[in-house]
Amino acid sequence: MNAPLLPEILLGVDTSAEPRLPLASEGVLRYIWESRYGPMLIEVRAGEVYVNGARVQRIRPGAGGPAS
Repeated sequence: MNAPLLPEILLGVDTSAEPRLPLASEGVLRYIWESRYGPMLIEVRAGEVYVNGARVQRIRPGAGGPAS
């Protein structure tokens, strides 16, 4: 994926009286991906990727992204 890293963006109609909670927290990057199959939560914690709370296994052990 070569998309630029953008700040969090929340889309949708907010009809609740509750305030929105931020996606960002210290040391964790979070993204909501809207696809035709529904929304997915993508998190990066300590260099590991999680989708909907499940850790994503790398294809090659120790293989990093473009920076490695």
